[in-house]
Amino acid sequence: MTERARKVVVFDYGFGNVRSAERALARVGADVEITRDYDTAMNADGLLVPGVGAFAACMRGLRRARGDWVVGRRLSGGRPVMGICVGMQILFARGIEHGEETEGLDEWPGTVAPLRAPVVPHMGWNTVRAPADSRLFAGLDADARYYFVHSYAVRTWDLETANPGIRAPKVTWAEHGDPFVAAVENGPLWATQFHPEKSGDAGAQLLTNWLATL
Repeated sequence: MTERARKVVVFDYGFGNVRSAERALARVGADVEITRDYDTAMNADGLLVPGVGAFAACMRGLRRARGDWVVGRRLSGGRPVMGICVGMQILFARGIEHGEETEGLDEWPGTVAPLRAPVVPHMGWNTVRAPADSRLFAGLDADARYYFVHSYAVRTWDLETANPGIRAPKVTWAEHGDPFVAAVENGPLWATQFHPEKSGDAGAQLLTNWLATL
């Protein structure tokens, strides 16, 4: 008897490369649907939240589509969610763009702020520094490269876990000018600043790793 394909919803709130994400997930064996339907998103094995553009605009679009409720309810039930690019950024407490501060979903403390680098945006291929026990980057070489397109990032990680009974989030870093957060694994909530759907075989392996947890 063959194993059932994992059902993944790519949440369509108007801000993200949903077709690229759909194709990449289907390539690694997921049963994918693009939708903003609340019940379908809640009942899927995994929810992927893409995002491109401005932090504030993405947050407005997400709230209009009740995506903030979907993400919060899924996580409260321990159900997997993955954010990509601005879909990762909006998981933090706030974003600052052009002097405007916008509240994020506040799943993690931290501020999304302009990159400090000689050339912005950070556009192209880059390596990352993942924790040795990362499940997201399992099977991937340290010199694997991932595709980034962004001008803003989280440059400091503020969440500390003092309770030894609680697993600390696994934080992956990259550098463009200053170091910045490139990925986070935190229980059912995973996210990447780069685009796995545009990162070739390395991105496909990363999505396969996520599917294996659903």
